[in-house]
Amino acid sequence: MKSLLDGLVPGLLDPQARALALEVEWWPLPDLDVDQPFPVAVVGEGPPLLMLHGFDSSFLEYRRLVPLLAERFQLVIPDLFGFGFSPRPPQASYGPEAVLRHLDALLAHLEADGPIDAIGASMGGAVAVELARRQPERIKALLLLAPAGLTGRPMPVPPLLDRLGAWFLSRPGVRRGLCRQAFADPDGQVGPPEEQIASLHLQCPGWAEALAAFARSGGFAGCGVPLPPQPLHVIWGADDRILRAPLKRDAQTLLQNPAETFEACGHLPHIDQPQRVADRCLELLGR
Repeated sequence: MKSLLDGLVPGLLDPQARALALEVEWWPLPDLDVDQPFPVAVVGEGPPLLMLHGFDSSFLEYRRLVPLLAERFQLVIPDLFGFGFSPRPPQASYGPEAVLRHLDALLAHLEADGPIDAIGASMGGAVAVELARRQPERIKALLLLAPAGLTGRPMPVPPLLDRLGAWFLSRPGVRRGLCRQAFADPDGQVGPPEEQIASLHLQCPGWAEALAAFARSGGFAGCGVPLPPQPLHVIWGADDRILRAPLKRDAQTLLQNPAETFEACGHLPHIDQPQRVADRCLELLGR
């Protein structure tokens, strides 16, 4: 995967994505019994801040937030297991438990004095909640950006349909549409750089097989019951066309404090309004 990513970096159209990709380190995580290293972008100085991306995405999702936080935190941005540019061994299991085991190994590898804060976006929000409940001594506080998977129940996709779904998600027109749907103002915010980043990791060997296996697992759902004990703040966009109003209402019933809504913002607050997210992050985390 390293050689693949290295080969793709010069062609990245977004300069912030290109700069972030150059900061990727490749960590061996022997506890996972995978003989390939795992990509982790590490940028900045200060207390570590773990940043978890969403479904079928990569560390590049945080490209606009990184420059705004790097002077205050050491940003640790892995590709989740089975996603982004992570290795995808054909014999491996793919699903929530595999994602969390990978993060367990990553935290064990990370040198940190005491617990750290975490940001999770979309599915990464559910992952962050599960990780905080699983390792309460390692995670100090959470900032969730349009978190998906806090409510509901796992819905495993049957065999054959899982591969059909992966094939469908690989279609250029479908990916272009999903990319546009994630932004508050797709006509003004989405162009070739955004569309490129949304699809770049599909070139990884095993992408379709791992995505299908994850779909068969049922994915992350119902992760907000019960909420972990750590301080937790939620931000979502008023113009989110992916996390729609009923899902927001269901999630809000779980939260001890009201979620914060950003106007003129879609499903990606850290891309739609990175400065505002960075300001809230500096106020809420790293204390």
